[in-house]
Amino acid sequence: MTFALTCENLVKRYDGTAVVDHVGFHIDSGEAYGLLGPNGAGKTTTISMLVGLLRPDGGSVQVNGIEMGSDPVEAKRLIGYVPQEIALYPELTARENLRYFGRLYGLGRRRLAARITEVLDAVGLSERGDDKVQTYSGGMKRRANIGVALLHEPELLILDEPTVGVDPQSRVAILDSIERLVGEGVSLLYTSHYMEEVERVCTRVGIIDKGRVVADGTRRELVAELGGTDKVDLVLDGDVHAAAEKLRAVEGVTEAAVTGQNSLRLLAVGGRHLLPALLGAVDGLAQVTGVDVIEPDLEAAFLHLTGSTLRD
Repeated sequence: MTFALTCENLVKRYDGTAVVDHVGFHIDSGEAYGLLGPNGAGKTTTISMLVGLLRPDGGSVQVNGIEMGSDPVEAKRLIGYVPQEIALYPELTARENLRYFGRLYGLGRRRLAARITEVLDAVGLSERGDDKVQTYSGGMKRRANIGVALLHEPELLILDEPTVGVDPQSRVAILDSIERLVGEGVSLLYTSHYMEEVERVCTRVGIIDKGRVVADGTRRELVAELGGTDKVDLVLDGDVHAAAEKLRAVEGVTEAAVTGQNSLRLLAVGGRHLLPALLGAVDGLAQVTGVDVIEPDLEAAFLHLTGSTLRD
C-alpha cells in the first residue's frame, strides 16, 4: 500500500544532540493526521525535513511513494506547504500572488486561470481576490496562504499552525475550509497549539516529545492510554461521608473522595454507565442534586504522555 506520507527513523542532530530521534509515522491517502508536541519537542524540525527544507542526518521520507532523498523535485511537487509565517507579497493582490506562485509551479496559462478561480472560492476569498494582501485581516492572509499551497493540486497538504494569531471568526472560516478539503479527499498533516482544532479536523494523531513519537493513534486509542477512568462529580443533600463509603464499594469505582461540604468526586471506569448504580448506592443516605461526568479527552491524554500542556 502506498501512503500519502511515510517517514521512517528520521534523525536530526545539532552539536551532537538529537533533536529528532528516530521519528516515524505514516499518513493514509485521504487521511487528516495531527502532529502534536510541546514547544521544543522537535515538531518544527520534523516538518522541515518532511517538506525537504532540511536534510535529515538519518532516516527517510516518502511522499506518495516518491523518495525525498533520491527525487526531491518530484516529491516536493506533490506537497502543498503552509508555513507558520505568511509567505505572500503584501503589495500584490491575492489573485496576483496566486498567478505568480502558479507560474513557479509551472502551471500553464489556461489551467492557472481556472485554478486561481477555484482556489479563491475554496478559501472564501472570491470577492476580495483583487484587493491587495496588505489590506487583509490576519485570517484572510492565512486563507490566501493556504490558497497558494493548493494551486498545484498537491497530493499532501501540510499546515503548520494555520490559525495562529487570528480572530475567532477567521479561525472558524479557516477550519471550515480545511474540513471541506479533507472531505474532498486531500491528505493532510496538521499541527496546532489548539487541541480542539486537532480533535475537530484530524482522524489520527501523533504525539512527539523530546524528539520521539511517544504515541500514535485515534483519539479513542490515545485516551485509552489513561485507562478509561472518568471523573464523576456528585452534589449531595445528606451525609456525604457515609455516601462516599457506600460508593467505594460499587464495582467500577476506584476512588471516592469528599471534595466539599456537599460534594464528592469519584474516579470510575465507564462513569456514565455506572450512574444508575451510583444513585442506587446512596439511596436513603443522601439525595443527589447534581451530577457531572468528565470523560478523558485528547488534552488529558497529551498531558499524561508528555507531562506538559500543549501550550507549555
